[in-house]
Amino acid sequence: MRYVILMLVFSLTLGGCANIDTANNTQKGAGIGAIVGALLGKATGDNDKSRYVWGAAVGAIAGGAIGNYMDQQEAALREELADTGVELVRDGDSLHLIMPGDITFGTNSAAISQDFFPVLADVAKVLNQYQQTTLVIAGHTDDRGSEAYNQNLSKRRAEAVKARLIVNQVNQARMTTIGLGEYQPKVANTDDVSRQQNRRVELEIQPVS
Repeated sequence: MRYVILMLVFSLTLGGCANIDTANNTQKGAGIGAIVGALLGKATGDNDKSRYVWGAAVGAIAGGAIGNYMDQQEAALREELADTGVELVRDGDSLHLIMPGDITFGTNSAAISQDFFPVLADVAKVLNQYQQTTLVIAGHTDDRGSEAYNQNLSKRRAEAVKARLIVNQVNQARMTTIGLGEYQPKVANTDDVSRQQNRRVELEIQPVS
């Protein structure tokens, strides 16, 4: 269910963009962000059925133990990723790994830099230790280039990260990929420095309860 919903995101959002050609990027981004947010909410287990399915697949965590489980996973990730350039952000019981594009990929490429392979191996090591979680892998770009090109590149980069995690024994059933192109920047695309921040792949790690 989760996979199917996410596969529909950009068929819906890009279709919507075709009907709002006069809208600016901020307006388009807000609309797409709302749709993506709503669909991701459904995809990550807001109803009993999906919780049951994912819990059966990877093992659910008892409600009272989630915080402690994610605390331990966060500590393990911080230890493994120290000085790698990967940013770790805690949001409630979710963990976000922000992987800057300049250390992960070459310019306009979806091929992961070989120098980054050990970093993804370290991420996989922790993910394999804490298997009662699922992942949404989202690719992002800056606003240079066409919207269609950026969306495609962001999706291919997310898929490349997923493929590398699979090589490192992470169960592919835990992972969903999505390309968000230029529509969810971290900061405004005002100069080269800000655009570099927006070129990234993010992993959202969520507990199954």
